[in-house]
Amino acid sequence: MHEPHSVPPPDAAMQFVFDQGHEVGDFAKKLFPGGIDIPTGDFTANTRITRENLNGSKPLFEAGILAGNIFCRLDVLNPVGDGSWDIIEVKSATSVKDVNILDVAFQRFCCESAGLKIRSCKLAYINTKYVRHGEIDPQQLFTIEDITERVSEVSGGLAEQVEEILAVMYQQQCPEAGIGPHCTDPYECPLQQACWSFLPENSIFDLYWAGKKRFELYENGIVHMKDLPAGFVLNGKQQIQVNCVASGEPHVNKEGIKSFLDSLQYPVYYLDFETFGTAIPLFEGTRPYQQIPFQFSLHIALNNSEGAVHFSFLAEGPEDPRPKLAAELKQLLGDSGSIVAYYAPFEKQVLNELAVTLPEYREWVDGLQGRIIDLLKPFSNFHYYHPNQKGSASLKKVLPALTGISYEGLSINDGKLAGVAFMAATFGNASEEDRRKIRQDLQEYCGQDTGGMVEIINKLFEMAG
Repeated sequence: MHEPHSVPPPDAAMQFVFDQGHEVGDFAKKLFPGGIDIPTGDFTANTRITRENLNGSKPLFEAGILAGNIFCRLDVLNPVGDGSWDIIEVKSATSVKDVNILDVAFQRFCCESAGLKIRSCKLAYINTKYVRHGEIDPQQLFTIEDITERVSEVSGGLAEQVEEILAVMYQQQCPEAGIGPHCTDPYECPLQQACWSFLPENSIFDLYWAGKKRFELYENGIVHMKDLPAGFVLNGKQQIQVNCVASGEPHVNKEGIKSFLDSLQYPVYYLDFETFGTAIPLFEGTRPYQQIPFQFSLHIALNNSEGAVHFSFLAEGPEDPRPKLAAELKQLLGDSGSIVAYYAPFEKQVLNELAVTLPEYREWVDGLQGRIIDLLKPFSNFHYYHPNQKGSASLKKVLPALTGISYEGLSINDGKLAGVAFMAATFGNASEEDRRKIRQDLQEYCGQDTGGMVEIINKLFEMAG
């Protein structure tokens, strides 16, 4: 309210989530034929047009309800006779969450404060079992769940909570607020980085898999890992981490690393997929949020002493990319040799879903399963750990810690951004110049994932002796 300029704008990935929500909202309107779209661009017009239609008998979309100094805007306000209404909140999520209940509880409170009679409250969310066949069927796309009882359960004391919130809003100075679980739950706060910037390197918030214990330590004045009290119980991996922070040196378990390397059979294929998933299925036979592979990077090493050869695929055009991707990948993967992926369950899932969509590849995909090896394992098992990993075994942390190769400076530097960028270049309004730049950035990012895996394996061989 007082410093909107201090809140950073959403990044491309978050904007994509918002855009998905708007698209889902548009499809939800088709569940209520004859509804009236209330314009949202102007606050005054929104509330005025809403008031003008409250005596009618048509569903209202984006109705703005103003009651004193509180306001809400409803996805769907549906008339049910006798002057009563149903509130239908539309979410692009796939289940009902506690925060949704609180959201709708405030909406009902606001409506009733304005004199509306609310019969029931419902949540419309995405049905992940829906499979697209032909045009999108809104009746099948959504699950509508009655949440009236749950809304009532959390509504006690809501008036007092609203008054407390308004009191904070009217203060002239920002109240002090400490860090805590509320910084990420139920949503990640865009100001978290600023609020947490005082924490030192290797704070207790970097402690591996520490959960709520981190905040308990913080509340007791423990901020740095080196200040953990004597007798504080650490599991084996946490102890390795704390020891590495104290020494500044990496931990190396040569036997564990050697055992992993012995499982490799050459030629070794380093594989990484990039995917996108949309709430509204784009292609025939797909489900909401199904991960659609549009790109792969593949480095092939004949042995551990020669360089790897790089191959890649990046879909072109708006058609379903999976048939061409599968055909090209099958040609490259050969009949033997290990297939190395970082967090292999993801690659396995993508391959299995390819076989569902393209049954002619089922036998081939089944034959790949025993060849797939997860490069995450030696790091999640802490056979190698570097203090710069800060408790994480992700590729984004391991690669720079072990090899010095960083994702900083890449225009696309994570999987979510890759999917969003591909969508923008393929289905959006990107210029030809921007489209070429995005495709170049995608090739660079995905290629670094598999090229980075090659470098990691080379380093592991050096350490194993």
